[in-house]
Amino acid sequence: MSSAFLLRSTLPRTFKAASGRSALLAAVQARHASTSTTPYVPGGPIIQGTVNDPTTFPESDRSHGSYHWAFERLLSAGLVPLTAAAFVTSGSNYPILDGILGVSLIMHSHIGFDSILVDYVHKRKFPILGPVSTWGLRTVTVGVLVGVYSFNTNDIGLTELITKVWHA
Repeated sequence: MSSAFLLRSTLPRTFKAASGRSALLAAVQARHASTSTTPYVPGGPIIQGTVNDPTTFPESDRSHGSYHWAFERLLSAGLVPLTAAAFVTSGSNYPILDGILGVSLIMHSHIGFDSILVDYVHKRKFPILGPVSTWGLRTVTVGVLVGVYSFNTNDIGLTELITKVWHA
C-alpha cells in the first residue's frame, strides 16, 4: 500500500481521536475533496491488491478470439483445394462436394460481411442500425443457404452453373 493512501485514510481519524482538532480534520477533508473528482469516503476507498498484481482475464470462448480467427483461416485455406476439386470433378457426379463448396462459400462470405459490420456499424455506436444490420445479414445468409440447397437439389448445381457460365 502506498504511504499517501495510509496517511489519507488514518490521519483524519488519528487527529480527531487524539487531539480533538476538528478544524484540522475539516481542512484535510476540504483539501482532499477539492483536489479529487470523487466524493470523500470516510476511511478512504478500499483497494484490493497493488499495481504489480496480474490482471485477471476472462475465460476463453470458442466464438471469440483465437478460435474464431483459426476457424476463419482454416475455412479460407480450405476453399482453395475445395474449389479446385469441385471444378475438376463434375458437380452432378459428386453432389456432396458441390454442397460443401456452396456452404463454405456462404459461410466465408458471412464471416467477411459480419467483420465489416462489427468494425464499422457496431451496436454501441449505432444502437438501432447495428442490431438491425446484423440480423439483416443473418436473414440474408439463411435465405442464401436455402437458395443454394434448392439450386443444388432441384437444378444443375453450383459447379455446373459456373462451368456453363465460363464456357458461354
